[in-house]
Amino acid sequence: MLVRVSSNRDPEPLALDAFERLAVFALRMEEAPDAVELSVALVGEAEIAHLNSTYRGVEGPTDVLSFECDEPEPVDSDEPIAIGDVVIAPDVALRQASELGTTVEAELDLLLVHGVLHLLGYDHELDEDAAAMQARERAVLAAWANAAR
Repeated sequence: MLVRVSSNRDPEPLALDAFERLAVFALRMEEAPDAVELSVALVGEAEIAHLNSTYRGVEGPTDVLSFECDEPEPVDSDEPIAIGDVVIAPDVALRQASELGTTVEAELDLLLVHGVLHLLGYDHELDEDAAAMQARERAVLAAWANAAR
């Protein structure tokens, strides 16, 4: 599995390798093929607000966006399967963590897992789908916490 994490925030105070490890962990828990490729970008509020407006028609910043690839198929047998991009706004996550009484690390981990699950077909349009997605998020994050011990 290939996970690329990038940031346009300078300096980037977050450990990008931790995002890579969690993304790979989530992909493995979901039994994604080994040939999967995923991109994770950490961006500022202005950039995520622009993406939110452009692609969702919603004004203002959001916490996480996922962009699926049009056709997640390898070009040939040696090429990875690009499943898409997850874009996270750490500054929004920081505010949410404060409002929810959690840590920014926990909020960022949740947003990353949420984004990855979207790329793997989960959604939260219907209440039952939202409940299933939230349960899976909790399961992945609990397993991640146990693995870190």
